[in-house]
Amino acid sequence: MKPRLAIFFTGGTISMRFDPATGGAVPALSGEEIIAQVPGLDEIADFDVIDFGRWPGPHVTPSRMMELARAARGKLADESVAGAVVTHGTDTLEETAYLLDLVLNEEKPIVFVGAMRNSSELSWDGPGNLRSAVRVAVDPQARGLGVIVAMNDQLIAAAEATKTHTESTDTFQSRDFGPLGIVDKDRVIVTRRPVERESIVTDRIEERVDVIKMVAGADGRFIDFAIDDGARGLVIEGLGRGNVPVAAMPAIERAVNAGLPVVITSRCPRGRVLDTYAYEGAGRQLRKMGAILGGMLPSHKARIKLMLELGAGYSVERIRKSFEGWR
Repeated sequence: MKPRLAIFFTGGTISMRFDPATGGAVPALSGEEIIAQVPGLDEIADFDVIDFGRWPGPHVTPSRMMELARAARGKLADESVAGAVVTHGTDTLEETAYLLDLVLNEEKPIVFVGAMRNSSELSWDGPGNLRSAVRVAVDPQARGLGVIVAMNDQLIAAAEATKTHTESTDTFQSRDFGPLGIVDKDRVIVTRRPVERESIVTDRIEERVDVIKMVAGADGRFIDFAIDDGARGLVIEGLGRGNVPVAAMPAIERAVNAGLPVVITSRCPRGRVLDTYAYEGAGRQLRKMGAILGGMLPSHKARIKLMLELGAGYSVERIRKSFEGWR
């Protein structure tokens, strides 16, 4: 018997075609219409097709991500379902994939996939990407890897996947460690497995978490605004190892003193933040003040993690241990 998969179609470029009325590509294709464009897909697996939504990536909100997580959990609880595939807009794919990775903690494969070209273009990469994603989802090697992003025949861990190019088909990369494996024609080759996986048990998400980017000469105005506007947590995208301009320090201290978890990340595309430097505004001073060092996570993923931990009711100290104890 063929394995059975749940395929959640949420929209994105993989579902788009050119619309003459608007002059551009818009979500248009149903799940069945996309599957019909992938010859031989039904020879790999049987499918439960779920038309979960038809949204471009920027329309996917954290609350919709949580709805998807609940729906995926329900499907994967069925013993006859071997795994799940999720088609998604690439602009926010990495955030949704990471959220599901944190809250589901599934052994069954969950594979995210999208496209960088729409169905009206000769170079539409959707069918090939979907076939590879289905191939990964039914392969026993994919069990226990956590949520995977399968694009351009590469397998990338959701915690590591980053969209690095606005248009290229190899846009998704692991910033520091490289792919977990590849799809070579119809063969899945896994070359490494995550040493550990992180899990947050919650069915609630705190959406009032803001990301504030530091640049040369930045001060604390946006931080103060976020505090006054009712933010429940902050992610500060710092410089280098996790440093900020001196003028931003008083506002960060006010946020910490107000009881907000303040997570420091870096605008650098690779590496982690660390309290290496001790000058004013540097990571060591920030940590001593009570800010939390965000490890290797980019700002948008640190925000997802902080939202979930606040939703789970974590204390600031537990949040600190979660971020600083992780790679």
